[in-house]
Amino acid sequence: MASPGSGFWSFGSENGSGDSDNPGTARAWCQVAQKFTGGIGNKLCALLYGDAEKPAESGGSQPPRVAARKAACACDQKPCSCPKADVNYGFLHATDLLPACDGERPTLAFLQDVMNILLQYVVKSFDRSTKVIDFHYPNELLQEYNWELADQPQNLEDILMHCQTTLKYAIKTGHPRYFNQLSTGLDMVGLAADWLTSTANTNMFTYEIAPVFVLLEYVTLKKMREIIGWPGGSGDGIFSPGGAISNMYAMMIARFKMFPEVKEKGMAAVPRLIAFTSEHSHFSLKKGAAALGIGTDSVILIKCDERGKMIPSDLERRILEAKQKGFVPFLVSATAGTTVYGAFDPLLAVADICKKYKIWMHVDAAWGGGLLMSRKHKWKLSGVERANSVTWNPHKMMGVPLQCSALLVREEGLMQNCNQMHASYLFQQDKHYDLSYDTGDKALQCGRHVDVFKLWLMWRAKGTTGFEAHVDKCLELAEYLYNIIKNREGYEMVFDGKPQHTNVCFWYIPPSLRTLEDNEERMSRLSKVAPVIKARMMEYGTTMVSYQPLGDKVNFFRMVISNPAATHQDIDFLIEEIERLGQDL
Repeated sequence: MASPGSGFWSFGSENGSGDSDNPGTARAWCQVAQKFTGGIGNKLCALLYGDAEKPAESGGSQPPRVAARKAACACDQKPCSCPKADVNYGFLHATDLLPACDGERPTLAFLQDVMNILLQYVVKSFDRSTKVIDFHYPNELLQEYNWELADQPQNLEDILMHCQTTLKYAIKTGHPRYFNQLSTGLDMVGLAADWLTSTANTNMFTYEIAPVFVLLEYVTLKKMREIIGWPGGSGDGIFSPGGAISNMYAMMIARFKMFPEVKEKGMAAVPRLIAFTSEHSHFSLKKGAAALGIGTDSVILIKCDERGKMIPSDLERRILEAKQKGFVPFLVSATAGTTVYGAFDPLLAVADICKKYKIWMHVDAAWGGGLLMSRKHKWKLSGVERANSVTWNPHKMMGVPLQCSALLVREEGLMQNCNQMHASYLFQQDKHYDLSYDTGDKALQCGRHVDVFKLWLMWRAKGTTGFEAHVDKCLELAEYLYNIIKNREGYEMVFDGKPQHTNVCFWYIPPSLRTLEDNEERMSRLSKVAPVIKARMMEYGTTMVSYQPLGDKVNFFRMVISNPAATHQDIDFLIEEIERLGQDL
């Protein structure tokens, strides 16, 4: 594929000296957004540059009715002298919006009111005095509102109310005290990019219908491969619908590399294939094996040490066992940042074993890949450059809005050969441009969402150094939490030592259990503590943090931090809230 070159499409320099700090450049992007979004772009840019008032708070459990308003105008006259008619949404329906005749004014008014709803929600997401969640049980929500679909259309007033109601009960994943998942936070540039992507509403399979987005995917994936350490950013890749699919892509390509005939003849034409991954790895490896007809029994789980890292000697032992049985080892999936412990497998040792036995090495860095942006922490992925493929989810540690997952492959052309079907109605060979930019035939999907733009625009806005600061801050907060609770009364760490990622795993021990002997009864009672505290957190709406059992360890809290809006005070609040909600257990 010919390179689109540097300049406008490329990222700022490592020292942050790109043009992202230039207000003129940012306003130029606002003008681009306005071209795509009309009045929405005006509203967004006004908010970004301080020309808009803070959205008013709406009180009460029932969202307010949307009042009639003056229709917006898209003319270029300032001041505008166009006649304005009242817009009464109670008498308007979707059929009155564009492309309806005379639909421009009600469309602009309607979309700006939707934007007001969204902006109020955004502002509230960062307000610590608001709830993280307004929790209702499923049966309560089903009974409180009529969610059923009808044959007849509702008016636009009802549609706006549905928008308000939906956000009222949504989890504020951007709230500084939301710690429940690996994907948290709400980045303003990423959000704006997502709005623009939806407005453009195109598909990623050919250059002819997504020219800019295809180029951005090319330069972004190349940059990510450079950061991994592949010379010149060589190789291939694609953005997929999440890390599970990226891992399945890797499994498919590894199988095709060893047995290309499987594409046409299926699994009956190949011997019994065996994949290896750690016992702490993501469940998607087994799901992928099931989907590809390899079978979950063909995924061998390798033992981990007490910190959750794969033990290389056990990996080699299990490879030799499989070969002695006549099976064919074809994939080792190492994990860089396990879901629960945040552990990093010893990639250099795994790479040596894969080289020795000629096995495809995949690294699932969905959670840990973001650390490659940090000069302080990237050593934890030493050896990733020796992998044949890497999964990396910017929607996790880098804070890109969901979804944004990349599969990077070291060998160029392999993904294309594995997946292409030469559909002549899409991938005509006599087009007038470079066909290497028609990337859709290397994807499993035909329809593919534009996931790259939010990552690319955030990278332009933050620079690599901005992502580095984001990562470093989150890991510092995790270390702050660890240092507070490691010797605090009422807490026990699940494993010894400072966390490698932002995962901090611990038990809270209520006063009633602190004097009990460490026996089966104590473990049984302790297993109930985290679920009750979590339920109370959700009912009060104050914070959210995950819990789970693992192996022989009963339910414990798994704290993760990926939201740069969090502060030391939010960590302090979490500790105090756990103690407040659990002291009577």
